[in-house]
Amino acid sequence: MIRSLYSGIGGMNNFQTKLDVIGNNISNVNTFGFKKGRVTFNDLVSQQLAGASSPQEGERGGTNPRQVGLGGSTASIDTINTQGSLQSTGRDLDMAISGDGFFQVADGGQNFYTRAGNFYLDENGMLVNADGLRLQGYGVGDDGAIDEAAGVGDLFIPAGEQVDPEATSQVDLRGNLNADSEIGEERTVRFFITDPLGGEQEIRLLMTKTAENEWDYSLEYWDNDIEDWDILPDIGQGFFDFSGTEDGVSRGRMNLDNLELIVEDLGFIGGPWEGHEGSLNLNLSNVTQFSSRSTVEVESRNGSSDGTLESYTVSETGEINGIFSNGEVRLLGQVALVNFNNPSGLSKAGSNLFEVSNNSGEPQVGLAGIGGRGSLVGATLEMSNVDLSEEFAEMIVSQRGFQANTRMITTSDEILQELINLKR
Repeated sequence: MIRSLYSGIGGMNNFQTKLDVIGNNISNVNTFGFKKGRVTFNDLVSQQLAGASSPQEGERGGTNPRQVGLGGSTASIDTINTQGSLQSTGRDLDMAISGDGFFQVADGGQNFYTRAGNFYLDENGMLVNADGLRLQGYGVGDDGAIDEAAGVGDLFIPAGEQVDPEATSQVDLRGNLNADSEIGEERTVRFFITDPLGGEQEIRLLMTKTAENEWDYSLEYWDNDIEDWDILPDIGQGFFDFSGTEDGVSRGRMNLDNLELIVEDLGFIGGPWEGHEGSLNLNLSNVTQFSSRSTVEVESRNGSSDGTLESYTVSETGEINGIFSNGEVRLLGQVALVNFNNPSGLSKAGSNLFEVSNNSGEPQVGLAGIGGRGSLVGATLEMSNVDLSEEFAEMIVSQRGFQANTRMITTSDEILQELINLKR
């Protein structure tokens, strides 16, 4: 009777623990990045009443051991790290991990790990979570590229940063000039360039066929000839040559790789470039001359006006790109991800945080999408992986298990009462 009493008590404790875990799961059903728990049980060592015996040849067979179980205990409380569903938020600094890995956040010298990607900018422009812990990642070097060699550190976002205008220095054209054009036929290409003060100026490139396989060109600034633009010697001298001579390029391509024009000092009254010097490379190497219609147009150009940082985007690899009001996109940093050999071995530290334990393994810090780490989804958050229907089913089973163990205790008590009554 005493064994059954203690088995019932142990069973009640086990199912109470399971109900506690289920309750915690349900209470965090809407917690971003939450990973549900699971309880498993095992039986206790059994009391052996008789051992097993071997068969006796020609006499009797063997017998199995006779053992009485002493109840069960909680074997483990596991953290289930399955993927939660992803919910789009439209917020620039929300991030979700699709796959394995954790964000690393730091509180001074101590690192924590989380799947909750709702981050914010503090007063100093640092990316932090809701508790003020700083998100870790890679910064940008002087060359504008990610500097992995410097290691991970606090991610800084220069909110409201201003960028200076960048004057146009390169214009690339492509297309075709009709080889069947009549002598004197003109083709005009209009495009805009950015001056050193950030203003947009219209430029007209006028190409005139002057002879077989030769085209003259001129540049115009609005309605004025650009007389102060000097063409450097030995780079075309103001005409296109499609003749295929020793200086030309076969198959109809021009012998001009880059036509460099230098602005010495534009003297237009009120002109935004007045008093400024600069160079403009006009790349005509992709212009051809075939017997088809003329299609010359600007393929690309550099240069931009001044701008202000307005928004951010996060790529699959964790790159944070700042979008400026002038359309410029600049790399600001890259979020680091961390994985572990045994992520279920991490200790929960509250506030959606985990910390390293003796059985989790060392953190493996790196870029998203590399080394078994998942990818990032911007403007999205990972929801809890709790399944309410599953939790309610487990709750019913646990409740019935708890009730059955209470019946075990009351039944054992009634039998003991009967034994006591035998004395009467």
